Amino acid sequence: MLGFGYNDMGYVRAQSLADTLQRNRALTTLGLKRNQIEKVRNKSLRTAFQHNRTLTTLNLSGNQIGDVGAKSLGVALQDNTALTTLDLSENRIGNVGVQSLFDALQYNTVLTTLGLKTNRIGDVGAKSLGVALQDNTALTTLDLSENHVGVVGAQSLFDALQHNTVLTTLDLRKNQIGDVGAKSLFDALQHNTVLTRLDLSGNQIGKVGAQSLRIALQHNRKLIMLNLSNNQIGDDGAQSLSVALRDNTVTLITYLFKPCLYCYFLI
Repeated sequence: MLGFGYNDMGYVRAQSLADTLQRNRALTTLGLKRNQIEKVRNKSLRTAFQHNRTLTTLNLSGNQIGDVGAKSLGVALQDNTALTTLDLSENRIGNVGVQSLFDALQYNTVLTTLGLKTNRIGDVGAKSLGVALQDNTALTTLDLSENHVGVVGAQSLFDALQHNTVLTTLDLRKNQIGDVGAKSLFDALQHNTVLTRLDLSGNQIGKVGAQSLRIALQHNRKLIMLNLSNNQIGDDGAQSLSVALRDNTVTLITYLFKPCLYCYFLI
């Protein structure tokens, strides 16, 4: 394990690291959080990740690599056969860059955890991801929190859940899916048999969305953790949830007030 977080690495040292990674046969975990890697010629790191066959965990969060960097990583991921965990949070990645990443998911069969918190994915990027998730057979954990995903993007994601057979953890905190998006999700949950953890906190979900959840939980027997804090469910919505919990035979933990469902940390 090697951590270089908060080191303002810049171009010269990152270039040297990229050269080393191409030859390295031992390092499995690398942390490069907040290192101003946006200054680096993306081709260097892309080439390094294409050739490296031992690195399994990589944290590039807070580097502002943008769409250009994301496109380079997307190319690398198509050929990479080792990386299982990738954190790209806080990188100003928009729908163009995320399209390249999600295109890679159609070829990559090893990446299981992808963190994209606080980027600029939006509905267009979420639709691209929805297409990729329908056929992906590897990704089990996906963080899309704080990405301006609205109703249209949410519907595409949730349509994918009816076909996806591997995703177990989905974080959609602080987006704008609302009641309409929530209804699409809960319709999908009636058929999904793998998702176990879901965070929908801070999504403007009201009593209508909560009522849809009640129906979904009558059919879904896999979801064990659900976060609905910081929404507008109200008394009527809470009543619907209480009925759902009474009828559901799975251990379901529903958070209505706590700020987060789970957190996973990379170096």
